Amino acid sequence: MSVLAQIGTFERATIDWHAIAPELILLGFGALLTMLDAIFLERGRKLTSTLAGIGLLAALIPVITLAIDGADRVAIGAAGTLVSDGAYVVDDFALIMKAFFLLSGYVVVLLSTNYISEGDYWENEYYGLLISSILGMVVMASARDLITIFVALELLSIPAYLMATWRKRDLRSNEAGLKYYLMGVFASAIMLYGMSLLYGISGSTALSEIGVALDQGDFADSSVAALAIVFVIAGFAFKVSAVPFHTWAPDTYEGAPTPVTAFLAVASKAAGFVALVQLIFVAFWTRSEIYEPLLWILAAASMTIGNVIALRQTNMVRLIAYSGVASAGYIMAPLAVAGVSPSVGDDALRAVVTYLVIYAAMNLGVFAVILAIARKTRSAEISSYAGLFHYAPGLTVAMTIFLMALAGIPPLGGWWAKFVVFRALVTADTFGGYTLAVVAAVNSVIALFYYLSVLRTMWADEAPDGDLTPIRIPASLVGALGLTALATIVFGVLPGLVDTVADVSLIVNLGAGG
Repeated sequence: MSVLAQIGTFERATIDWHAIAPELILLGFGALLTMLDAIFLERGRKLTSTLAGIGLLAALIPVITLAIDGADRVAIGAAGTLVSDGAYVVDDFALIMKAFFLLSGYVVVLLSTNYISEGDYWENEYYGLLISSILGMVVMASARDLITIFVALELLSIPAYLMATWRKRDLRSNEAGLKYYLMGVFASAIMLYGMSLLYGISGSTALSEIGVALDQGDFADSSVAALAIVFVIAGFAFKVSAVPFHTWAPDTYEGAPTPVTAFLAVASKAAGFVALVQLIFVAFWTRSEIYEPLLWILAAASMTIGNVIALRQTNMVRLIAYSGVASAGYIMAPLAVAGVSPSVGDDALRAVVTYLVIYAAMNLGVFAVILAIARKTRSAEISSYAGLFHYAPGLTVAMTIFLMALAGIPPLGGWWAKFVVFRALVTADTFGGYTLAVVAAVNSVIALFYYLSVLRTMWADEAPDGDLTPIRIPASLVGALGLTALATIVFGVLPGLVDTVADVSLIVNLGAGG
């Protein structure tokens, strides 16, 4: 193509500024936080958390207006480009997940406001890194191209590596960041190798074209295609802390600052699932004989191993880490039957989105309670929760709500999250779906034991040393507790609300029809 022809091609390219407004707002507030730090230094401390929260809520405004508009958009592309061929697409799924990341990030800001400022490891860059990581997640929600997905993954991961090791004088925090970084680099290398194989097979980085090549191309039935799919899924299995790629999670969660742990456990995990979902439903859809058995094994192993090891934990953060490993199995379970038919695939996608939304409310609430209790006990050991009801009845009730929701007890939100997973597995009407539903049911019973053990300690045991001094909770932490508790209850009482939000589809490639 001549230079003039190339220039003409670029002139016809269009940018939908409305579609990329959330990203631009986050980028602008990230730059503002950096300038504030550079100009005002320590004097700008009090403004950073407020500006970060405002930036996240401001980015939510164009997400809402785009949802009201209702049109699927190719944010950057040539005029007349089909939505399914775009590298950066804003559709219902992308908007839901962008709102999810922004709201989760806002709750993390509330959790961080007093925790970070009261520590001896204060740095103004904290909120800039948080905004940068959330920007990567927002980009991931619209990515429909291997390069865009990888860039988004690195953009969300690199700030997270730094945040995990934020307590520079704490050896456990240094260990947490180092383990997370080394395992992350290893997983990225595996995933990138799989992506390079996909590009070699299809000659394109667009997920829709890769889907066509895997279905109809010259290498569709080759072992190279199977190896590429396995490597890419394995790379993202690390990000969602699925067994056997979960070994970093307990130590990283325990060593990182608690707000960062909440961020990794909810938003970062969800970003990995967003990428995995887009790859399966757009690129890998027709190769269910490859990804379904792999996802079945990952889901069953994550649920079982995560719950069994959680039974033996004495530290609350580590217990929630292994609970998160088990939850990764529940979220992954519907994907193990997604390729049965387009209708089953849509049910599986709705189950994943529903579980992620409700899981965020439950888990962020748990970490808010952990933060509040630690203000007095300076510990996350479960034994330090003894007698909590006698001096902090509100926190005890809040933790009961969140743990019972995680266990799936009605009428709290967790029961609906688990129900939609079981519904997707049973609707598939396959042996694999039924057996995985049985595995999930057995693991739900196992999980109930360690949740009840924590509750027994809080409600029935005596406070250590008879200390009944009440806990003073900052307003920002009260706000986080209120938002998460309200969401957990509402999602359980009005499940149709989240079901309507999760009514999305991503089956867009040519092979989806059969």
